[in-house]
Amino acid sequence: MENRVPRVYPSQIVDLLDQISPDRLLSSELSAVIDLLSELPSELLAISGNDYSKYRISIQEINGLVDAWKNGRGDQHRVHQCANSLEVIRDLLSKCPDESPSPSTAELLFITDTSLRESIRNDISAAGNALHDGLWKAATVLAGAAAEALLRWAITERKSPTEVEAARVAVIPAPRSTDPDQWDLNGYIMVAEKLGLIDGETAKQADLAREFRNLIHPGRSARLAKVCDHGTALSALAAVELIVRDIS
Repeated sequence: MENRVPRVYPSQIVDLLDQISPDRLLSSELSAVIDLLSELPSELLAISGNDYSKYRISIQEINGLVDAWKNGRGDQHRVHQCANSLEVIRDLLSKCPDESPSPSTAELLFITDTSLRESIRNDISAAGNALHDGLWKAATVLAGAAAEALLRWAITERKSPTEVEAARVAVIPAPRSTDPDQWDLNGYIMVAEKLGLIDGETAKQADLAREFRNLIHPGRSARLAKVCDHGTALSALAAVELIVRDIS
């Protein structure tokens, strides 16, 4: 079975740094810090300019002390400098987010609402990360949520209320809510296809993903009706890609 490396987050490193005593630095702890810093995803390192220079210098200071100890050296001045470097890194990482879209995530620039755009991008990125980590249910559900949000945006932003209402009446069975926020993924798919926002191929792929939205349903029977696996995660993410293609 493939061994997957757990994803490292800034807050995780900050927690470790908070446990390290600046008056009693240990080589094992410093090595662990260096290892975690090397595994930190670049998209979560939200620092630049002079702060980034300080960050890199601080890492070199820690590496220098660890190397000195390995060679039987390392004076008190160097230990003091390393303690300061740990504090610099801690302060900088405390300002970094634990969640940010990976660079490969679609930009979604057609969504002008910045907060909504980044929220959906975070879901897509998190779904991709969950897929990579073998978290099939998380990947499936997050991708389904992103698909739902994208379709709702396209319906309410790209079409007039009159067009949306006519499509809703034609495809959503009773009871028919006039509020798109009350629709489920099935409703968004049917209305979006009826309005020509997505094509038949995308609608079919999204419908496959729709079946697994019940996995977050509180009811026992609904939760146990489906089991997530690698295939459901890939299917849900494929639906997102097709929806983005169509509505962009």
